[in-house]
Amino acid sequence: MDSQPAELSALDAIDRMILTELQQDGRMTNVELARRVGISAPPCLRRVRRLEEAGYIRGYHAETDPHRLGWTITFFVIVGLESQRQAALANFQTLVAAWPEVRECHMIRGGGDFLLRLMARDAAHENRLTQALTEADGVARIQTLQTIETNISLPGVPI
Repeated sequence: MDSQPAELSALDAIDRMILTELQQDGRMTNVELARRVGISAPPCLRRVRRLEEAGYIRGYHAETDPHRLGWTITFFVIVGLESQRQAALANFQTLVAAWPEVRECHMIRGGGDFLLRLMARDAAHENRLTQALTEADGVARIQTLQTIETNISLPGVPI
């Protein structure tokens, strides 16, 4: 298996339970969270605030249904740049950060420079996004991968 990072070993069992529960349901009340982890509400709230301040909890959000909101296509793009100089990498990151359709941007190694996850309203929208990436300054090649079905999509990380 994998070893436990030092930062995680600094958390006790209750902290880890709090993080696990909040990953699954970030809207639960503090009273419910305290009940689930087996402590009273005031120390639970203090722990949550401490975890937020320490950066273990970066925020809270609602998980929306992309199809109900008109985003019918999820696709991934592997992008290879003409240069791997820092300026070229930064320029590409700045470009795609301005596109609301780009939901994730990962710098990768092995087979490309970036892996993007994008959302499109329909095939024509996907084609426009693909063309814009192909024509972007510094892009040498792209490979698109369209999602047919998502079988696993879990929030957070194993704790």
